[in-house]
This record gives sequence, structure tokens and C-alpha cells, in this order.
Amino acid sequence: MFDLVADVERYPEFVPLCSALKIRQRMAKPDGTEVLVADMTVSFKLVKESFTSRVTLDRANLNILVEYLQGPFSNLENRWTFESKGDDVCDVGFFLAYEFKSRMLAMLMGSMFDAAFARFSIAFEKRADAIYGRPKLASS
Repeated sequence: MFDLVADVERYPEFVPLCSALKIRQRMAKPDGTEVLVADMTVSFKLVKESFTSRVTLDRANLNILVEYLQGPFSNLENRWTFESKGDDVCDVGFFLAYEFKSRMLAMLMGSMFDAAFARFSIAFEKRADAIYGRPKLASS
């Protein structure tokens, strides 16, 4: 699951509202983490906004941290955690908080963003099922 979430270039294929994602920079750090600087474009009807964030992929600790750098938000905080529960099962933690800079943009996109982010986990679950297959339940 870590790899699925870390594969940000594929987000336009399945993440709600994500119409484009471009990696500006990719760096391997001495501590073993990988840092990406990426531009994501979100679209809904006639509204299209892009923002830049720094994504730290910490494979050793199974954490992904997204830090907002530039765009229409006054803040955006996103964290993913992954905890193995067996060979083919893990718990995924997802935290997201955001606030738009513009009151007008918040009125236009706020409730739509809330609805899209509510579908976010479903989109990742469906993607995991498509890539890894659904685990078979043990029969009794």
C-alpha cells in the first residue's frame, strides 16, 4: 500500500478531482527518505487550481508526509501511515486538513472538496483491489 500511495504520478488516473500531477524534483536524502516536489492540478467543472507540495516518502518508517508550498491554500497538511497486520493486510492512516486563502474559492470549492476527500479512501481502496487483487477470505 505504501508503494501505491507513493506512486503520485498515477493520481490523475484514479484520485477524485486530480486532473494532473507533475513531479518538479526528486531527491534521495542521506537518511533514506525520498523527497518529491510536485504540482497537482485539481479541477471541478470550470474551476481549475494548481498547488505545489513537498512529499517525503519514508519507506523505513512507512510514513508519507505532504507539506504545502504554494497555491490557493493558506494551509494544507496531509499525512499517511501504514501498519502491517499480516502478509497481505495493513492499516492505513490518513489525515488531511486544509484551508483556502480566498473566501470566494472556499465558497466555490469547499463543500465539493469535502465530498471528494470523503471519497478519497474509497478511490485508494479500489486502486489497491485493481493492482493487488482483493484478499481471499479464509473459508470455514
